[in-house]
Amino acid sequence: MAKSVGEFLVESVGEAVAEVVLSLLACALLGLLALIVYVSWSFSPRVTVAGAGLLSLALAHGAWRTFRAPAKGRRRRGLAAVTTVVFTATAATAAFLALYAPGCGCL
Repeated sequence: MAKSVGEFLVESVGEAVAEVVLSLLACALLGLLALIVYVSWSFSPRVTVAGAGLLSLALAHGAWRTFRAPAKGRRRRGLAAVTTVVFTATAATAAFLALYAPGCGCL
């Protein structure tokens, strides 16, 4: 009985610590993204808007390639592979921030 209670406490504390670490990581990532936008905008608003447009095109192409069924016997190569990876990484980051960023006090 005491062993199972001890295991439960260790598991509960481990989950709480992991939640705090993930929340801090989300806050740091959100702050870093805001800093990148701020520095980019202060450097050149036109370049920032152009970069955001290019990133949007890359994400749209990656999403299209990700959810589109490839032709038989053809793999994703070159630009399609790069934009697919960029889209997947951005989607994973967005999901991470959606789950853990609301828990930090910086919002």
